[in-house]
Amino acid sequence: MSQMSFGDAEYAGKRKKTRREVFLEEMDQVVPWKSLVSLIEPVYPEAGRGRHPYPLETMLRVHLMQNWFGLSDPAMEEALYEITPMRVFAGLSLTKAIPDETTILNFRHLLEEYELAPEILSRVNAFLTRKGLMLKRGSIVDATIIAAPSSTKNADGERDPEMHQTKKGNQWHFGMKAHIGVDADSGLVHTVATTPANEADVEVVHELLHGKEQVVHADSGYTGADKRVQRKKLEWQIAAKRGRIKAMADGREKRKLEAIEKRKASVRAKVEHPFRVIKRQFGLMKVRFRGLAKNTAHVITLFALSNLWMARRRLLAMTG
Repeated sequence: MSQMSFGDAEYAGKRKKTRREVFLEEMDQVVPWKSLVSLIEPVYPEAGRGRHPYPLETMLRVHLMQNWFGLSDPAMEEALYEITPMRVFAGLSLTKAIPDETTILNFRHLLEEYELAPEILSRVNAFLTRKGLMLKRGSIVDATIIAAPSSTKNADGERDPEMHQTKKGNQWHFGMKAHIGVDADSGLVHTVATTPANEADVEVVHELLHGKEQVVHADSGYTGADKRVQRKKLEWQIAAKRGRIKAMADGREKRKLEAIEKRKASVRAKVEHPFRVIKRQFGLMKVRFRGLAKNTAHVITLFALSNLWMARRRLLAMTG
């Protein structure tokens, strides 16, 4: 048994649990650790004659905390020294070595190099499907803009060339788009794609379907999507354009169409929940990295974690 530091001993004796502690305790119980560890294990460095790597599960836990709390590599290292609940969650102690920012960076680069983020989402969803939480009878598709720094005050003297600007309403946005396909029953994300912000939503609709859904719900930005996806017996519930409804004369037909659109919108509302979680709960208000590939890996990981966060109460109820 490893020796406990004075700070850890004080923490063990305290009574009140903070919101961070409750969050980490809940996520500790719902993350499918064995499945994710077995995914990364084949590419993780083995102990040799040099410096021994940290245990894989420890680095995975650090990586997930970095995503949950929106921390940079240096900030994550400092948090492991300063915040006892995070250190305990990772299985670390001040009496032993703590991963430095370079080690944390190298682990993230390892996941990016082997493109493991999509498989992390796949394994999380397989776990949720086994628990009966993803039914996949219908899909909701939508996209959100994630802003990127527009400043040119950098070494290259230019904005990120892989990000682009687009106009939404009367406002211009510079960054990328995260496109998602969501299970219509549970509201959990099953598919993620990313593009520069100027890419039309309808252009990637075929990438957001898993192939087993019977109905697809989408807003008016996906008008014409039914002609781009060549599948029989697939029902499309696409919102009517506002201008069309506004141009109609007041009367029974208009009220009937408004009622239909209201029912459609009540189903589509579920697609906004994952966006809220990654932006508000996990703090992704701007892209964290330069280039589309790194940000894609980050966004996919966040949506995998958002699924676990949104399903946590049902998962905890199953385990008692």
